[in-house]
Amino acid sequence: MDNQDDQRLAMDAATGNARAFEALIGRHYDRIHAIAWKFTGGPPDSEDLAQDVCMALGAKIRSFRGEAKFTTWLYQVVLNAARDRGRRDKTRAAATAGFAEVDDLRRGADADRAARADWLRAAIRELKPDLRETAVLVLDEGLSHGEAAEVLDVAEGTISWRLGEIRKALKVEADAEKGSIA
Repeated sequence: MDNQDDQRLAMDAATGNARAFEALIGRHYDRIHAIAWKFTGGPPDSEDLAQDVCMALGAKIRSFRGEAKFTTWLYQVVLNAARDRGRRDKTRAAATAGFAEVDDLRRGADADRAARADWLRAAIRELKPDLRETAVLVLDEGLSHGEAAEVLDVAEGTISWRLGEIRKALKVEADAEKGSIA
C-alpha cells in the first residue's frame, strides 16, 4: 500500500471528496477490523467497533491535516474508539482483552504452542490498560517504539519503559505459573 497515495486520498477525503473517502475505507477496512478484534476480543464486539469507526470516520476525516501518516492517524482513531467503548462498557471484561488471532495459531500450531499463546493472551489481559495497549501496538502490530508513542500520545521512552514493565509482569506471572505446577 502506497503511503503517499493514502496521504493524498486522506487529504482529498478531508475536503469532502466522497470517492477518496470510499477508497480509503476500502483499503483499510481489514486493518480497522483487525485492530478492533485485538482490542475487543473478537466478534461481535470487533465488528461493532469496526462499524462504529467507519461510521465516525466520515466526520473525523475532516480533522486529518496530514501531519502524521494516515495509518498512524487511523490507529489513533481506532484506539480512541476502543477506549471509549471500554469506558462505556466496563462490565465486559473482554472489551479490550482479545489479543491474538487464535484461529490462525490453533490451525497451524501444535497444542503446546497454542497453550503458550493462550497463556500469553491471558497474562496480557491482566495488564493495566496502558501496558496492554502498548503490547498490542508494539508486540502484535509490529509498530516501532516511535510509531506506538505517536499513536498513544506519549514519549518514545515511555514505550520502552512500558515494554520493560510488560516483561517484568509476564516473568512474575510465568514464575507463579511454574510454582503452581511444581
